[in-house]
Amino acid sequence: MTTTAPTTEIDARYGDPGAAPRTWEEARDALAAAGTTFLVSVRPDGRPHVTPLITVWHDGALHFCTGAEERKARNLAADPRVALATGTGALHEGLDVVLEGTARRVTDRGTLQVLADAWEAKYGAEWHFDVVDGGFAGEGGPALVFRVRPETAFGFGKAPYSQTRWRFTTA
Repeated sequence: MTTTAPTTEIDARYGDPGAAPRTWEEARDALAAAGTTFLVSVRPDGRPHVTPLITVWHDGALHFCTGAEERKARNLAADPRVALATGTGALHEGLDVVLEGTARRVTDRGTLQVLADAWEAKYGAEWHFDVVDGGFAGEGGPALVFRVRPETAFGFGKAPYSQTRWRFTTA
């Protein structure tokens, strides 16, 4: 599946006069560089579940992993729609990004190895994973790996204030 370049729109209602849209490359770079990202999933009773986790950007998608029995994995089994958010936490600088999409399991051993290497390259030896059938093995036990390709994303610029929306289509 190939993701095409997104359609970019700025919503002038939520920004400074004359603010330009931020580029998708800026948003993608912020997602790739984030030390932590917040995952929003939905519990079976409809309540939101939010948790910080570490992620890697690879092949046009954001990836995360979780234990099969963790709340987020159980949520995803029932409803794979998610939002992932990261930002600076600063009020007057930076870019906050929210990515919406569908979490899909990654089980291909070759891709899992590339992702395991990417986690260790980004976060250090503390986050070394061995590839096993269907996921990762590490000090915390077996982990499922998920890919989220962007469907819609939002960028909240803070100097100047702006709100940019990117809509993606897949070919």
